[in-house]
Amino acid sequence: MSNPYQDAGVNVESGYKISKFVKQNIKSGGNIGNFGGVYEIPEGYKHPVLVSSNDGVGTKLLLTTEAKKWDTIGIDCVAMCVNDILAQGAVPQYFLDYISTGKIDDKIEEILKGVIEGCRQSDAALIGGETAEMPGVYSAKDYDIAGFAVGICERENLLNKGNVKAGNVLIGLKSSGIHSNGYSLVRKIFFEDNDFIVNSVLPECPDQTLGDLLLTPTKIYAKELVPLLDKKLINGISHITGGGFFENVPRMLPDILAAEINIDVWPRLPIFEILQEYGKLKLLDMFHIFNMGLGMVIAVDSKNELEVLNLLNQHETMAYTIGEVVADEEQDVILRGEEL
Repeated sequence: MSNPYQDAGVNVESGYKISKFVKQNIKSGGNIGNFGGVYEIPEGYKHPVLVSSNDGVGTKLLLTTEAKKWDTIGIDCVAMCVNDILAQGAVPQYFLDYISTGKIDDKIEEILKGVIEGCRQSDAALIGGETAEMPGVYSAKDYDIAGFAVGICERENLLNKGNVKAGNVLIGLKSSGIHSNGYSLVRKIFFEDNDFIVNSVLPECPDQTLGDLLLTPTKIYAKELVPLLDKKLINGISHITGGGFFENVPRMLPDILAAEINIDVWPRLPIFEILQEYGKLKLLDMFHIFNMGLGMVIAVDSKNELEVLNLLNQHETMAYTIGEVVADEEQDVILRGEEL
């Protein structure tokens, strides 16, 4: 018997299969497939506020198709939302995804494996989502992904610019790589200007392909930051995303204050040296675009500096004191270093 919807290019059964896959792979799968996600607010809050964020992964997803590797991009999507929530001082609670594609096939399950892993790393529940097959909009291989996350916080514990004072110490938390920003430039440098392909192996990184290097998933900072938030050790958090240090660090500072940062303090990941070399980029431009090895910058009272560093560096060197907050009405970010 002919199926008119399938004749138009949409396979409804594939959507049912995806829903079943998610149910089988998450603890709260009983709610998956309903018309809306349900989440019970935890007890114990006096004046709870919900903090929400939505985001995608930009042109990084194009590399997954080139490399035929889709199992980490979902982590990126969760990370971009969850890390923004953490920057407000909230604890991640739940996440929903939206995936649109020209054809629902095996890549969707691979993408969702990453979403599920990202939620696990965030300690956030995956309570729903949508997978849309849209053959008139996308080719069979193309897709897009977006996410939506919600966190919770006591109203009085929300982080705001007024918490950050001159003399606060700035501590940087290392990134896993480029994360999920700047990939239009990254792709231009490697694949247009230098004619590499995803399977190229650069002499600077002989142990992995360029595709694997660029698809390193975004670091999720819930495990590191939630304990510090619980102890009220953080005055401000900046998530270093698109726009690098110059756009994001000032977002946690009052207008009369600036961040003075010594760029010689932390080790720079090889990928940034490679990008600068092959892209012929100025170092200052790199700090305007990329995270340069630090995915989060937090402001803490100087009296709490050692405690924070000890908590962050229990199992590995995760964090570095990179500078301090200073009074300056003219500049937002002041970089110091021998290379500048």
